Parts: sequence; C-alpha cells; structure tokens
Amino acid sequence: MSKVKTSRSNSWSRRNTRTAYLFLTPWFIGFACFTLFPIAFMFATSLTNRKLNGVSEYVGFANYKNMFSSDIFWNSVKVTLFFTIIMVLVTTIWAVIMALLLNQKQRLNGIFQFCYFLPSVIPSVALAYAFRTIFGKEAGLFNALLSLFSGKNVAINWLYNHNTVYLVVFFITLFTYNTGQMMLIFRSGLSDVPAELYEASDLDGAGAFAKFFNITLPMISPLVLFNAVNGCVSALNGSFALLYPLTGEGGDPEGMTQVLSLLIYKEAFSSMKVGYACALSVVLFIIAAFFGILLFGVSKKLVYYEN
Repeated sequence: MSKVKTSRSNSWSRRNTRTAYLFLTPWFIGFACFTLFPIAFMFATSLTNRKLNGVSEYVGFANYKNMFSSDIFWNSVKVTLFFTIIMVLVTTIWAVIMALLLNQKQRLNGIFQFCYFLPSVIPSVALAYAFRTIFGKEAGLFNALLSLFSGKNVAINWLYNHNTVYLVVFFITLFTYNTGQMMLIFRSGLSDVPAELYEASDLDGAGAFAKFFNITLPMISPLVLFNAVNGCVSALNGSFALLYPLTGEGGDPEGMTQVLSLLIYKEAFSSMKVGYACALSVVLFIIAAFFGILLFGVSKKLVYYEN
C-alpha cells in the first residue's frame, strides 16, 4: 500500500514539475532570444572590425588591445565608476531622507509625495533638456535668478564649467525616475518597521540618530540593497538618456561626463566602429557584473533579515 502511495506521490511530483516548466517556457524563450543571444552576438561582434554599414572582418582581440591602450577609454572608465558610485550614494541617501519626512504624520503628505514624484515620470530626455535650459549660460533661469538677487550680471555656463558640472549633474539626478521610485519603496518599508521597537527605544532614552542607525536602517537594509542594485543598473545603463542631452556625446567639458554609454554611442554611430563599440559594451557588462557581485557580497554582512 505504501509503495502505491509513494508511486502516486512521485507521479504527481513529476507532473507538477512538468507543468511548472511548461509555464516557464515563454520566459526561457524570451531570456534566450533577448538576453543570451544579444550578449553572445555582442561578444562575437567585438572580435571583428564591423562597421555601421554591416561590413566586417574577424580581427581577434585587436579591439581590446586598442581599447586598453586608449587614454579616452581609461578616462571613460574612471568617469563611469565615479558617476555610478556618487549617483547611487546621492540618490539613495536623498530618497531615504524624503521617505523619512513623508513617514512623519503631517498634513498634505500625499500632495508633497505626488509633487516630488511627478518629475520622475517625465522622460529622462525631456527632463534633461528642461534642466539644460535652467542651467544655460545666456538665457538660463538659474543665472537670471542669481542676477536678480545679486544685482550683477551672472553668466555662468554651469554644464560646461569644470568646477560646476558635477554639482549640476548630481543635483539633476535627484529628480530622475530612479530617485522617485526609491523614495516610494523606502516609504513603504518604513511603514512596516514595528512600532514597539521605537517604543522600547523611547523607554531607554534613545535619541533620533540612535533610533535611525540601530532600528530604522537595519530594518530597511534589504530595501537599501534592492535600491542600490537598481541604482547601479540605472547609473550604468540609463545614464545615456540623462547625460547625452546635457553634455553631448563627448561628455563635455573635456570628457568629464563621458561615461562608457556615451563613448559606446560615439564610437558606434559617429565613428561607425560597431565592433569597437561592442568591445566597449563587453567592458560595461563586466563593470555592471562587478558592482552586482560587490553589492551582494557586502550585503551578507550588512543586510539584516528577520528570518
């Protein structure tokens, strides 16, 4: 009798497994067609001197040799790493601050949340052109306000000045979709922190900073990891839509904002060197993988899970 039950159990288990794989088949097909194949094709193309018109010839690792001997490439890698790290830090910290403010039970919180998130749903290109107008030299709104309050004619080209370009770019990132999305996620996580933990800390006489670093931050640390990973992906892959309208494909001034995505576009569509651009894309893929491995490695020691 037990053998019959075991046989039936195994039969149901195999049937459920087949059913599960059947439902997963569309995902496997999509993953193979739209992820694995493009990655493999990109690497294969990086071993050729393919042009934009489709003409190509196998050159081995010549693109990589030329790339690693290029000062422009190394400057772009440096800018990419700097931009990614600072953007993730700035947007994550700002999103946490906004979420903490929204978590306070005050009037008009919903309106404030809507007004802050509204720029996040605007396309990045439109947002970038709007800020380009604001921080322009001749007819820039920001220069006009400074001239009005200072009584002097202010004509600073904020986006093409070595001393101000990074300040402006990272200020603009505070209003991107990524930051607004982070804020909503943190806002949801803060509401799930058990109130009794704060009540116990009040009895112990803990201050606001002690509560944040000993209760709030550990409880939302999984969300910090999630938003940091998304922020890295957004900084590496989505920076093109923000930086290209602001500083052009050259990452002016003097390549200070020329992240790898801008350099890839320039080499592929301006210089028409698709094979070389694919080699750059492989490096960008490796950098993204490095950040992912690093974040998940650090999370094992810093992220708190209740279970």
